[in-house]
Amino acid sequence: MRPRLPVSGTASARSATWWRDYVSDAAHGPLPALLLALTVATGLVDAVSILSMGRVFVANMTGNVVFIGFALAGAPGFSLAASLVALAGFLVGARFGGIVVHRFESNRGVLLRNVVAVELVLVASAAVLTAVASTPFGSGVRDATVALMAVGLGLQNAAARRLAVADITTTVLTMTLTGIAADMPSRDLKVASRRSLSVTAMLVGALVGALLILDVSVASAMCAASGVIASVLVGATVATRHDSPWRTGA
Repeated sequence: MRPRLPVSGTASARSATWWRDYVSDAAHGPLPALLLALTVATGLVDAVSILSMGRVFVANMTGNVVFIGFALAGAPGFSLAASLVALAGFLVGARFGGIVVHRFESNRGVLLRNVVAVELVLVASAAVLTAVASTPFGSGVRDATVALMAVGLGLQNAAARRLAVADITTTVLTMTLTGIAADMPSRDLKVASRRSLSVTAMLVGALVGALLILDVSVASAMCAASGVIASVLVGATVATRHDSPWRTGA
């Protein structure tokens, strides 16, 4: 008979397996971990846009379209201009992202690296803008910041759509939450944990972003988002140096 592993050894093996599923997955390599980090960045960025830019989403266009409806109805506290800028910026980013996807879709690692590099420039530029501008922000600073962030998130969405890592879209959690509840009878813990991590990543990003905005500054939250995106860029760059089947998969 095969000797049974000690409890501690079993727990360690499970932990190692869990970690490998995100950093060296057979089908997706390190993409799950990198996309989860981008999900945290999304929470940070949306915290800035909602709390400091006139109740506007730059990542979740479903919510943004609803906000446009509220603004058109004259509901107080909603900026029609900021919401329209965000929508237009997101579409521009998604369109450019589609071009990048078409150009680099044969290598998923290079695709993510290139998209995140551009996104970092955009979000870091928005961070600089919020750092040098006086508060409260004027409409020009607000709209420019929203536009930069929205273009970056449009790019991110286009890339995440092509990378097609299940349950890690980086921006939209509606179907992820639906899957958690609807598929509960299947008791697939691996799938449930992946979905739960996506939700947790967004929550952590939003929480940290809100705390930084309330207790430090808007610029600090933007810098935190830039730092997370930069870490993804480093990870994607390292990943492209090794030939692996996941790079051409999906």
